[in-house]
Amino acid sequence: MDKNTIVERMAEILKETPTSMEIVKKDAKTEQRFKYLATYMIDKAIAKDALVLSENEMGIGIVIQNSKDKPNFFKDKWEDLKLVYHVTGFKNIPKILRNQKYVRQQRPANQDYLYCWFWGISKDNRGADTQVAKQMKDEFLRRAHKLNLPLFAETQMRRNTIVYQKFGFELFHTWNREDGKTMYFLKYDPKKHPEYEDQQNIE
Repeated sequence: MDKNTIVERMAEILKETPTSMEIVKKDAKTEQRFKYLATYMIDKAIAKDALVLSENEMGIGIVIQNSKDKPNFFKDKWEDLKLVYHVTGFKNIPKILRNQKYVRQQRPANQDYLYCWFWGISKDNRGADTQVAKQMKDEFLRRAHKLNLPLFAETQMRRNTIVYQKFGFELFHTWNREDGKTMYFLKYDPKKHPEYEDQQNIE
């Protein structure tokens, strides 16, 4: 894996992702801000063994296990300050914090789970039926079945919701935000899909 190449690809995907488009400050440094955000996310994914890549590395995912995502107060606060300076700017902070709080509240407070923090595919490899999408889907579900943990995800893109549901996720909540945008919350429960485990080599 060439980390710099992965960061560049992820930065390009983030430019089309509604959530990241909302938080990244728009100014003369916008390009650098997306790259900083991509670098931050990839570094965190590698540190938590949460990075998922397709075979051709055109698909990038981050699936974090909640029980392994233990906070480090001083490190996290320092990283938060750097994100504000390099990515969001201070003006966006109140809205970002409100939205993040609501999103977190949709996941279990006292239960271990997997969380799909990010899933993106480079333009020329997109589509629910492409080999890249299938490879990544299989790895996401493999982890859920191996650990016997539910997998949570959310998206603002209706077409992504349809793809998730095609892969066995259930839409359990829809948030109609004050700004007119809609966010969809999805969950994959491995206990409801024993047929998948029968088809896989769960090591």
